[in-house]
Amino acid sequence: MSRLFIPVNAQDHAEGPELAPVTLVEYGDYECPYCGEAYPVLKAVQRAMGDRLRFVFRNFPISELHPDAVRAAEFAEAAAQAGKFWVAHDLLYERQDALAERDLLRYGEEIGLSPQVLRRAFDGAFDSKIEVDFSGGVRSGVNGTPTLFINGVRHDGARDAQSLVQALNRAALGASAHA
Repeated sequence: MSRLFIPVNAQDHAEGPELAPVTLVEYGDYECPYCGEAYPVLKAVQRAMGDRLRFVFRNFPISELHPDAVRAAEFAEAAAQAGKFWVAHDLLYERQDALAERDLLRYGEEIGLSPQVLRRAFDGAFDSKIEVDFSGGVRSGVNGTPTLFINGVRHDGARDAQSLVQALNRAALGASAHA
């Protein structure tokens, strides 16, 4: 059983209450088709769980397979600095088939990021953040995307919304039993 090597912390991108009974961490790649398939499922899970779930996204761009994945992660990190991470995250998955640099520059304009901010991002301003996410994933046993962790334990079960909600509810019950 694989465990999350780096605990969820203030550097993470998180949605939901910090004290939610269950935390779901996704290691994802914006260009990965499997992550693209998981995106609407994870949105449905978030809606179903409400305030009982904290969702965390960490970058795991597999650049050997997905040539635009690192740029997309850099775009998301630049957006995060402007307080728009989740807007960028959703946009990247919703437009996963168009992640070339010219597309990202256009998306930046759409969400109010200046070309200068994006150029800085594309020149490596956020590489260390992306590398921390990636290496933490490797040390946690991540070898593909998406990889999910529920309350710090890797989830290798079914990934449809209903099965995930059941697994999250079990984890929440387990967390409250230990509280």
